[in-house]
Amino acid sequence: MAGAITIPTTHTLRLINPRSHSWLLNLRHISPPSFSLSTATSAASLSPAPSTAEEEDSDHHNSTPSDTPPKPSNKSAPFYPKRGQTLELVCDTLAFKGKGVCKVPETGFVLMCDRALPGERFLGRVTRKRGSYAEVAKLKTLSPHQDAVDAPCEYASYCGGCKTQSLSYEAQIKYKEQQVRELMIHVGKFSDEQPDCLSIMKPIVPCANQFHYRNKMEFSFSNRRWIPQELWEEEQGSGNEYALGLHAPGFFDKVLNVDKCLLQSEPGNAVLLAVQDCWRDESLGLSPYNVHSHAGFLKHLVIRTGRDVQTGKPEIMVNFVTSAYKPELLQTLVEKVSAITEVASIVNNINTSVGSTSIGEEEHVLYGKPIIAEVLRGLTFQISANSFFQTNTQQAEVLYELIEDAASLKGDGSEIVLDLFCGTGTIGLTLARRAKHVYGYEVVAQSIADAHQNADLNGICNATFVQGDLNKIDENFGKNFPRPDVVISDPNRPGMHMKLIKFLLKLKAPRIVYVSCNPATCARDLDYLCHGSVEQNIKGCYQLKSIQPVDMFPHTPHIECVCLLDLID
Repeated sequence: MAGAITIPTTHTLRLINPRSHSWLLNLRHISPPSFSLSTATSAASLSPAPSTAEEEDSDHHNSTPSDTPPKPSNKSAPFYPKRGQTLELVCDTLAFKGKGVCKVPETGFVLMCDRALPGERFLGRVTRKRGSYAEVAKLKTLSPHQDAVDAPCEYASYCGGCKTQSLSYEAQIKYKEQQVRELMIHVGKFSDEQPDCLSIMKPIVPCANQFHYRNKMEFSFSNRRWIPQELWEEEQGSGNEYALGLHAPGFFDKVLNVDKCLLQSEPGNAVLLAVQDCWRDESLGLSPYNVHSHAGFLKHLVIRTGRDVQTGKPEIMVNFVTSAYKPELLQTLVEKVSAITEVASIVNNINTSVGSTSIGEEEHVLYGKPIIAEVLRGLTFQISANSFFQTNTQQAEVLYELIEDAASLKGDGSEIVLDLFCGTGTIGLTLARRAKHVYGYEVVAQSIADAHQNADLNGICNATFVQGDLNKIDENFGKNFPRPDVVISDPNRPGMHMKLIKFLLKLKAPRIVYVSCNPATCARDLDYLCHGSVEQNIKGCYQLKSIQPVDMFPHTPHIECVCLLDLID
């Protein structure tokens, strides 16, 4: 899979000045951290200018820097830009979460700009200062970025989902790999000067499919369509105020109308288009939910893609999330959608809360069956409307193979596996075939129920799944299972709680496989496990053996990592 793409294996890394990036040194005490910066330099020129009509002004909060800046030595080149200033900038690299990094050459002051890409020269306006850095809104591109490509999606410039779609895929994975390396060095405190550094940090595994890889998409209904500023004159007065689509970046109450998403499957797009074609018909009596007045019926449209176990063909589950149970109102939509060959299930989740969650208090099957299926690593998994499953099935096959390789089970059925944050049991069940027993822990009750069901479905009897909050463990945790030979830890974005880290350091399992969806908190946790902390009164006892980045979500800033740690004898 990776053979078609040239992967860089080395990078030149330079140390960050700790005085100008004190926030980065304190990252280990923040959960979750907001981002990490790259370290290379960039050119920027400042020119004060008043706000203009074309400038974005989505941020009305003014924060005060924690340190008083020194007086500039040159009045034409101030040390620190002010809110509202217009700047001509050159983006140097991408930070974690995909924001472009620029610097003031005279001082090294960092400016972060969403949707700015490496090599791009642009005009930006300072919208917010955060003490050690400032945020910039891009106004106009003066010269395009290096490795530029034409984004195939018409919504790429406005939707928050694919921030780097106009950057070549080879460049995307290069910067993702670089971000992981620098976080491990500057947050995890793993030295890049050690001889084995290059062998520890593995080249990123790219994704074979850059589009149509998501098996789940959630769209929102809204009574107020959000129109990007540059399309305002074209779209204003069209008489189409309702929207079904994706939230505008940073807004819970603004929805960009979307007719097609290139990340989901083609049958999923057929479902979306079928709903878009009829839901606004006034004769149907359907009303979109208003997040301010809390009136309205339709809240979300969730489309999940699975696979028929017998034929291997796609099967679709459609979930209408509504504020009340009124199946008669959905009858026309059900008829339209069920006519699509791949649709195997249509359900209605009822959510009466004022929040924006798509998980309902009750669920009704409107058409077909209540579940769909997917096959992963030779196992069959049942997927319900609200169950968790890896979003990119094909790349999950690659990820789970890497996890299995890192676990290095003997295969003789003699070893114990502790699966932390086990979700629906997908990782633990794939390892159970080579283990004596798997013990999985997860806080979500529905996920544990799904894990038990998946174990029964695949005839796996050597797996025990327990509901429990791993952020609230006490001294009794660990008494209900034997000392494991391998620990699998797959936490969510905030990483592991200090209570769990202390437990693992006391447990001293011979091997830990840390699976991360957030390399910043991963680096912090690996630092604790390997180097310890005087402040936390812990002593590290593990050696980092390998870090394997995996690109699960092309065109997005998200990065997955599989990290192997061995106990130091």
